[in-house]
Amino acid sequence: MVDYNGRTGYVSRSYVTVHAGGTSSSKPPASTGSVSGSKIVSTAKSFQGRVKYVFGARDQSRLIFDCSSFTQYIFQLNGKSIPWGSKAQGSSGSAISKSSLQAGDLVFFSVNTPGQINHVGIYMGNGQFIHNLPNEGVIISDFNSSYWTSHYIKARRV
Repeated sequence: MVDYNGRTGYVSRSYVTVHAGGTSSSKPPASTGSVSGSKIVSTAKSFQGRVKYVFGARDQSRLIFDCSSFTQYIFQLNGKSIPWGSKAQGSSGSAISKSSLQAGDLVFFSVNTPGQINHVGIYMGNGQFIHNLPNEGVIISDFNSSYWTSHYIKARRV
């Protein structure tokens, strides 16, 4: 996805070259806080129906991700660098209270081992968040449902 003069378009992968370990000019810019949460949410929504979930995967060229590689990719596309892994992302940015959530904030859950972060999504606002789930791919869920409320751990603003 490319934004130019306020318009959004898409570029075929065949026109993009990814450089691993290049100079700082070949990497996305560091987090500046200038990217709006609504832009992050919009980017994430654009991948609904296009992403496959595979635990431990981060294959950008084939759009195969786990929950944290999906959030990492979305933030990368918006010029923000966050680590891979839901636990690692749980230390990114700054802590925020549940009552202070804004669109674009990362929300963390314990879906396997109680009390341990092992799932991450992006808060959308209006009690919704978007995330990548096994057998479902990228979906929007009700943040205030009894399931997600009982599994919520914390939130971070990057």
